[in-house]
Amino acid sequence: MADNKPLKAKFISLEGGEGAGKSTQIRLLADWLSSQGIPSICTREPGGSDGAELIRDLLVKGAVDRWTPITEALLMTAARTEHIARTIKPALATDKWVLCDRFFDSSIAYQGAGRALGTRYIKDMQTLAFDAFKPDLTLILDLPVKIGLARAKSRENAKTDSEDRFERLDLSFHETLRAAYLAIASDEPERCKVVKADQTVDSIQTTIRQIVKQKFNLPND
Repeated sequence: MADNKPLKAKFISLEGGEGAGKSTQIRLLADWLSSQGIPSICTREPGGSDGAELIRDLLVKGAVDRWTPITEALLMTAARTEHIARTIKPALATDKWVLCDRFFDSSIAYQGAGRALGTRYIKDMQTLAFDAFKPDLTLILDLPVKIGLARAKSRENAKTDSEDRFERLDLSFHETLRAAYLAIASDEPERCKVVKADQTVDSIQTTIRQIVKQKFNLPND
């Protein structure tokens, strides 16, 4: 980066349906930020802190009907509250950018829309738990549902400890998620940017870097 006043640490979340490639893109973005002299941490939801990781196991494994929609939303919010307090805010306070694989938009999409609890209900729950805290930028990786689920299935088949509880929900649930994410992006265009994820990994990363540069006035490479 140019030799000037350090940029205030930023919080970036990556969102999208199953198999969108968020984890890969976060790693690549972290590597690029490092090359620009910007320290960062990579984290995820549900999870990201010791307590939240314990809750993660309850949420991403087991039968698809393991929890009622309200219980699921409360567990997600509990994990997120711990994550913010134990990991995200401390990192930002030490001038590290935070790159997060999912954040509260996932609750709006999965529990609000997919589980039919409603957007207002989920937003009120989040506000009660952690007030107005939100990412500076949210990148929504969008691709056709069938492509994403095929990618996710291939990924899970390579694991010995499957975390596919949400992936096993029916196709209509995932179509609802995709529509919900696009609605979120339409409602908050300043914070949320849609990135076409049915491209090569390198093409997606190029687009992400361009968005980050423009959003935070970073110099071109």
